[in-house]
Amino acid sequence: MVSTNTPPAGTPSPATPAVSPQFIPDAVIRFAGDSQDGIQALGGFLARLAGRSDQEVMTYMTIPATISGGPSIFQVRMGTGEVLSAGDQADFLVAFYQHSYDAHVTSLRPGGVLIYDSDHVKPNPDDHRFINVGIPITSATIEAAGGTSKDKGKNIYTLGLVARIFDLNVEKLRKLINERLGHRGEDAARTALLAFDAGYANPVENLLGHLYRFEQKAASASGRTAVTLDGNTALAYGLLAAGVRYGSAYPITPWSSIMEILRTELPKYGGIFVQAEDEIAAASTAIGFSYAGNVAVTGSSGPGISLKQEAIGWAGMAEIPLVVINVQRGGPSTGLPTCVEQSDLMQAIYGSHGDNPRVVLAPKNVEDCFYLAMEAVKIARDYSTPVIILTDQAIATRIEAFAEPDLARLVVEPKLDLTPRPADFKPYPLDRITRHALPGTPMLSGKFPTVTGLEHDEYGHPSAGASNHVKMNAKRREKIKALGLTLPTPEVYGDPEGEVLVVGWCSPYGQIREAVRILRAQGRKAAQLHFRHLNPLPPGIETIFARYRHIVVAELNDEGLYGYGQLATLLRARYANPAIKSFCKTDGLTFKVGEIVDGVTRIISAN
Repeated sequence: MVSTNTPPAGTPSPATPAVSPQFIPDAVIRFAGDSQDGIQALGGFLARLAGRSDQEVMTYMTIPATISGGPSIFQVRMGTGEVLSAGDQADFLVAFYQHSYDAHVTSLRPGGVLIYDSDHVKPNPDDHRFINVGIPITSATIEAAGGTSKDKGKNIYTLGLVARIFDLNVEKLRKLINERLGHRGEDAARTALLAFDAGYANPVENLLGHLYRFEQKAASASGRTAVTLDGNTALAYGLLAAGVRYGSAYPITPWSSIMEILRTELPKYGGIFVQAEDEIAAASTAIGFSYAGNVAVTGSSGPGISLKQEAIGWAGMAEIPLVVINVQRGGPSTGLPTCVEQSDLMQAIYGSHGDNPRVVLAPKNVEDCFYLAMEAVKIARDYSTPVIILTDQAIATRIEAFAEPDLARLVVEPKLDLTPRPADFKPYPLDRITRHALPGTPMLSGKFPTVTGLEHDEYGHPSAGASNHVKMNAKRREKIKALGLTLPTPEVYGDPEGEVLVVGWCSPYGQIREAVRILRAQGRKAAQLHFRHLNPLPPGIETIFARYRHIVVAELNDEGLYGYGQLATLLRARYANPAIKSFCKTDGLTFKVGEIVDGVTRIISAN
């Protein structure tokens, strides 16, 4: 069979396979090498191609925490079938080094395809579980791109090889390469394309026995163009669409890419992003921006959020709208900087001295990062309160494709309210939500109100009166409770009642859904409930919980002193339901679907 793509100019035509292609709905491809090999770029090219080809895609990567680099993987699940997770096992493993093979061959499913760089890898000759395909990737890259390139282009050579194996759209890939590398000059792009063409020209089907093709997919009913983004990028552009024009932060993994996008993009809209000297100054600067009239953003990961807490408490007391993003990673302290964890929930809700209620939200996938960012800004503005977005390293770095947002309908243009305030203006009225008079607002009383972190009366004047503190505490509390009543009850996916409800939050959304499907296929009455609103909790939860014998909360944090993860602890405290149990893990890796299935099954069997 001849490829349906036109090979690049000057590329030898692929040899005709002896057998028909194998059609598949999707494939899980794991690239294992070192971070210096550009395997993240390689996986990113495939993910973005999937998005431009109306395919489903989800990625997963691990990167070393050291600046000098080290072993790394990038896994891509792509195809025309529904993709909810990056996959438990790889269908294809590309191993660049012996350590890559040794560490990751167990991730390859039996019958899967092992492609290895025969310049560096010697697989176990007695292991017959896989289809072994040895290709001299390093030397072939040097031969194609020239000796001066050494092995730096082998990721692009491999991209060409994968394009051949799956009959991917060559012209779109060439365009992506030019887009990514064109800024380095014509020579860099030309050298990369030489490596790509050489990989594509390799008649790998002679070793595989056949090639693979993704099944055809019906055209999208919406007709909307797909975009392909990682979670941090989606969050950044959600903030822009919501009207955020100012922010301040300090770099930290894995938050920093949001900061870099905002530093580049905000000036295009008349705004500015300040890299402060530390986390305390960053939070305080963002509060100043918000007080001046536009909801501002600050962000970090767990250690930096700890440093911001006093300033966040000030924003709570002064009722200043503020968006705080925490891209969670493994802790405590500097912990596991490049690994995933969901252990900052208690910090987000209760990480303050004194009673300081704040709103806490968490996106369920990359697409939701965009829309949740918009929602966070609106809540901060409408309720004059800090809003914390709890995302995590898994969502931050993985790439997904989704329908392009309707920006013409969604984009909010920020406007300053400089309406003259009457003589009896109170910035902190007990009977309604605070609306600050911005600096420069005409005050008919001739006096500008006080804004302070001290307890204050309705006019903002410091007050230590006992009854006043009780009333102001209630004011700050009740507006958050009022918000809770407006939140939508989460969707229940699966059986409306029965044996087990699997509960989650943030990045495990897709894995939990796949796990529930497996449990139902096994004959269990199972369902999924996923929280996007963590504080306040939405209404109707107790009614849902009452319909299931077991409620298993799957989350990436420790079971603690009493056997319950952080969300499970909060839910047990809120609903006093003994059916709530925990399934936790803290290995720094995302959940596998099979892990959730096994964990839920064990908990059911033990109870």
